[in-house]
Amino acid sequence: MGFDIRPATTGDADAVATIYNPYVADSTVTFETEPVTPGEMATRIGEAQSANLPWLVAIEGEAIVGYAYASKWKGRCAYRYAVESTVYLDAARHGRGIGRALYVALIDALRTRSMHTVIGGIALPNPASVALHERLGFEPVALFQQVGFKHDRWIDVGYWQMLL
Repeated sequence: MGFDIRPATTGDADAVATIYNPYVADSTVTFETEPVTPGEMATRIGEAQSANLPWLVAIEGEAIVGYAYASKWKGRCAYRYAVESTVYLDAARHGRGIGRALYVALIDALRTRSMHTVIGGIALPNPASVALHERLGFEPVALFQQVGFKHDRWIDVGYWQMLL
């Protein structure tokens, strides 16, 4: 493979923010509009761990080159077995199977935590993300039109779901 996957630590926050912030600045795949500080990213990693949800990083050599995590789908108790999944890669690492490997490891980690469903939200169009989700067995379940506004345009969001 050429890379390893391990659980993230709050010490990984700087590298994770470095991967994430170009997506914030230059794309519509995330609806955040301001860069995320390493401190804020450390808080997010810690919150996932406190909720017993996985946050994984892919390591190539000594460098973190991607990450994946699950977050609560909603705050109400009845949603406790549903999570939303997220995967981001360093831009230079696309197309090498790292994202798929991270996602598979994330899904496996969710199964060990007795989660029932995982939901992936995708800002559209994003054919690569749609293809990844569908190759892994996710099915399209919803389309929300023009729910985000970023970079002077309206953005649709689709949701894909996998029952675990």
